Amino acid sequence: MDAYDESGRPPHGPDEPSAPDPAPAPDAEARIGLVALSLRYQIAVAVALAVVAVAVCVHIGMVFLHVAPSNTLTKQHGKAIDDWIYPEFEQNWKLFAPNPLQQNIAVQVRAQVRSADGGVRTTGWYDLSAQDGRAIDGNLLPSHTQQNELRRAWDFFVSTHDTDNRSTGLRGSLSETYLRRIVSLRLERENAAGKGGAVDLVQIRSRTTNVPAPEWSDEQVSDKPMYRVLPWWSAAPDTAHTAGSEDTAGTTAGGTK
Repeated sequence: MDAYDESGRPPHGPDEPSAPDPAPAPDAEARIGLVALSLRYQIAVAVALAVVAVAVCVHIGMVFLHVAPSNTLTKQHGKAIDDWIYPEFEQNWKLFAPNPLQQNIAVQVRAQVRSADGGVRTTGWYDLSAQDGRAIDGNLLPSHTQQNELRRAWDFFVSTHDTDNRSTGLRGSLSETYLRRIVSLRLERENAAGKGGAVDLVQIRSRTTNVPAPEWSDEQVSDKPMYRVLPWWSAAPDTAHTAGSEDTAGTTAGGTK
């Protein structure tokens, strides 16, 4: 008996596994997912996904405007925003509480100086906030003092005094002392007294201007600065804060240095 078949290969033994049949060639037409759809259905699915994406973006934008502080967009399209939100999507929380500041507040100081020969003069206004701004601008690592010391001291004073600059609580005196020490150190740094002179009195004021509305807004915002002028204080931190009876009504006359 011939041990070889017609192909010249020996037959498999009883214990030898037979070679598996070759896998069928993949179907070139087989597709999965969206590719399996016809062009017409692919277009329909793409349009549906685009509509959903737009609706989600619009909804997120409407919710953001609803919870955001009052601004130009909410003033102009407030009714449309409310119609979208109420009643199904009502929110009872707000972003940025309290509202972000929409004003520029500059703290300025001037001094009454006693010169070495006994004369008395009044300096111009030193814009301390502008000095801090210049120190921060372009500084990758601005100090906490440059960023916050003066601003927080003024906020502390305003929160503990009424519009007539009268203390409204026990912390009023502390806020005055803190602010007075800061401006006294700044004046010393600027050598405001000059050679042989000494600073006797200091006077602080704030200059507030509104942030202008964007060009595309028709909102009218006054660009006129508003001043809040404090009385003259002794430059020494451990003495009474009010000094003299000089009228502060005309204190805006000094030039800003």
